[in-house]
Amino acid sequence: MEEKKKDFKISKLTIRVKLMSIISLIFIVSISAIILIATYFFKSDSEIRVQELNIKLAEVIGLKVKTDIESVLDKTRLMANAEEQKFNSEKEKQKFTESFFKDDQNFILFGIFSEENGNLKPKLVNYNDKYLSENRVTEEDLTKILKLHSKELLKAFHGEPVIHNASPGFPYPVIALAIPHRSDYESRTILVTIFRMEKFLSAFKTSGITENFMVNGEGIVLAHPNSNIVLSGTNLSESPIVKAMLKSTVDNGLTRYENEENSKKYYMGSFKKIGFAGIGVISTVLEEKAFEQVYNIQRRNLLIMAITLCTAILIVFFYANSLTNPILNLVSATKKIEEGQFRVDIIPAARDEVGLLTNSFVKMGKGLEEREKVKDALGRFVNKEVAEMVLNGELKLGGEKKNCAIFFSDIRSFTAISEKLDPQEVVEFLNAYMTEMVRCVNETNGTVDKFIGDAVMATWGAAFSRGNDAENAVNGALMMRTALMKFNEGRGGDKKPIIKIGCGLNYGPVVAGQIGSSDKMEYTVIGDAVNLASRVETLNKPFGTDILISEDLYLIVKDIFKVEKMKAIKVKGKSEPQTIYAVLGRQDDPNCPKDMDAVRKLVGIKYEPPKPSEGKEEEDEEKEVKYEILG
Repeated sequence: MEEKKKDFKISKLTIRVKLMSIISLIFIVSISAIILIATYFFKSDSEIRVQELNIKLAEVIGLKVKTDIESVLDKTRLMANAEEQKFNSEKEKQKFTESFFKDDQNFILFGIFSEENGNLKPKLVNYNDKYLSENRVTEEDLTKILKLHSKELLKAFHGEPVIHNASPGFPYPVIALAIPHRSDYESRTILVTIFRMEKFLSAFKTSGITENFMVNGEGIVLAHPNSNIVLSGTNLSESPIVKAMLKSTVDNGLTRYENEENSKKYYMGSFKKIGFAGIGVISTVLEEKAFEQVYNIQRRNLLIMAITLCTAILIVFFYANSLTNPILNLVSATKKIEEGQFRVDIIPAARDEVGLLTNSFVKMGKGLEEREKVKDALGRFVNKEVAEMVLNGELKLGGEKKNCAIFFSDIRSFTAISEKLDPQEVVEFLNAYMTEMVRCVNETNGTVDKFIGDAVMATWGAAFSRGNDAENAVNGALMMRTALMKFNEGRGGDKKPIIKIGCGLNYGPVVAGQIGSSDKMEYTVIGDAVNLASRVETLNKPFGTDILISEDLYLIVKDIFKVEKMKAIKVKGKSEPQTIYAVLGRQDDPNCPKDMDAVRKLVGIKYEPPKPSEGKEEEDEEKEVKYEILG
């Protein structure tokens, strides 16, 4: 009973917890579904609006940048045309140049260049002297900058305008602009202008959550809210949004992308090409920023749900108490029944379903008490498993053909032993002996069929089979050998004689079932296999053995047990001679006796081979031969 208590442990998920969990789960699932659906549509709507805003911003900024660049182009061409005019004097020309740089102080350099051996060859260069003096930049510095970026600027000789970030080397972001030009100097020249980005950068200052920047046709940043990115001439051609713009065949577009350089965060971006030198304006926004308000509303909704859920749990908790307390009383009553106290006195707390269950439980306890009494009484006369099968209605009426192992054992010289004991002493001695033998049968999953005086009949696989009935039967006989040796310790004399037994086992088909009359029946087995087992048991005396098995049983267990072959016999009811085997022990037992002489010494059998006239046994009444030893 104590082992059963240890096998089952009550779960922490009591009815109270389950009830609160189910209500909470339904509440959480339903409210969460509403929140998620609302968040999904709100987020989708916000995403559309953000994308629309992004592309609108890119278009507006692109339009402004295009206008500014066209203004720079117009002034550049104007300067070129003016320089090619004939001035009355050098002073007049210088005055015009100073006026040009004064009107637009963003211009740092203007020049007309030709190409010579893959380098820029100046034909005419004008500098913004005021800018140079204020920023401590020399004409030589500008010459070096032009030489550094000459490879990019020379592309203008192919007929396409070039706009390039020339900021590296300057204290402020600047751009170098090169456009094709035909002049009086020679047929192929370009106009190169270096100007400050002040006018452009104002359009790219961060406003809200959106970030705007501009790149040229090679992905080099021309304008950015972060001036350091512009000053370093960062190339963003590998950025997903820039790559999408450079590959696009249309002048605008939008996409969602992952920026691996920024902790793998997702962005929504759009671009607008302004139609000049491959320049594009890009507008991006970090998703978590764009949807910040969406997630804030979601968090507030979840907080409201949590508060409501706690309130609901408290209500359910108090209701669950009124439901679970009567059930806990039933649990206590169940433990009493488990301990064998079948009479329980509990009163239904209410006239509902739990009250009905309580009332039925009390009646069930009384029924179990009566059943246990019957089972206990029946178990004293039949095997407990058989008694359980009878009470459960699992035992079929009539006979049933089965294959099983049959066992017979008998105490040697029992008549002589009992004559020296009082009847009470005989009963006590037999009870002690039978207790050990029955234990061996039960522990090997066998069933005691009956007691025939001092003899024991048992079966393995008749009432129910374990799949290895033959092995279990031989194991049971070997356990009896060990148990009998322990039983004989300290015994000796007329009042406590040393016991020796003989065991016979067979395996074969039998008829198993309830046999008897309408007034009294018993579950047993009958058949030729039973008779042979009985005959085998009687051969222990002439062979000087304690455990003999038939050939049918040996063929099943020959790989498990170590045996010694005996002489062939002829028994009543069998036309063919039978071969039997003495069991020495299990093959995997390191202490298994090596031969039959070792077994006899172990169990105390004094063996003298029978004389030829003693090699058979007759039944007294019919004078028929029960067995005959051949050879």
